[in-house]
Amino acid sequence: MNTRTRENAMKMLNKVPEVTLYFWMIKIMATTVGETAADFISTNLHFGLIGTSVVMGALLAAFLFMQLRTRQYVPWLYWMVVVLISIAGTLITDNLVDNFGVALETTAIAFGLALLAAFAAWYASEKTLSIHTIFTTRRELFYWAAILFTFALGTASGDLAAESLQLGYANSTLIFGALIGVVSIAYYVFKANAVLAFWIAYILTRPLGASLGDYLSQPVANGGLGLGATATSMIFLAAILSLVIYLTVTRKDEQGQIT
Repeated sequence: MNTRTRENAMKMLNKVPEVTLYFWMIKIMATTVGETAADFISTNLHFGLIGTSVVMGALLAAFLFMQLRTRQYVPWLYWMVVVLISIAGTLITDNLVDNFGVALETTAIAFGLALLAAFAAWYASEKTLSIHTIFTTRRELFYWAAILFTFALGTASGDLAAESLQLGYANSTLIFGALIGVVSIAYYVFKANAVLAFWIAYILTRPLGASLGDYLSQPVANGGLGLGATATSMIFLAAILSLVIYLTVTRKDEQGQIT
């Protein structure tokens, strides 16, 4: 067996789903759950930010370990990690702001720089940032590091827009939705770089989902619809579960093996 054959034999199936409408639907709902579930566990279940962070950190570590061990895309496992990493990203930002008094502006800048550093290290090592080539453990580790920073950055950006800049949850949702629309036009109409467009849209879906989650769950007096963190989390978790079951059965979002 020559070197190239050995390398291909060691490659895993692509560990990331195809980027379809289902992908974006679940991603946005997962970000919403990340916002509302963190609030629910911390406040309603009285775990507090520290306790919630410990529990969610342990769950994320366990499921991420399973995700790294598998050699192909498994819908329920992949999206479980996304939901948990969404909650973790929210908690990282909330801890820095609420427990350590770090300004939202500072956290947004810090996580923006951390994300750029992750992308730089990823590209320097692999010469690509494409999610269509996540077929080695090293690339997958870069991928999940970038995802974590997008969630933390998105949480800070969403809170900064809605609270510090006093745009409100509804307006923030519309603004971030419009920005995603601009990226879509740039990609589909003006043929912008696919990898760049994907990551910009991915980053923007986090503050979109966070703002949407706050808008649905926060009391009317605070500019929300008053559904509460429990109801909002349950609605979106049920929707995510339904879509993941559908994708598991139909396998419509599998990319296949990259060689």
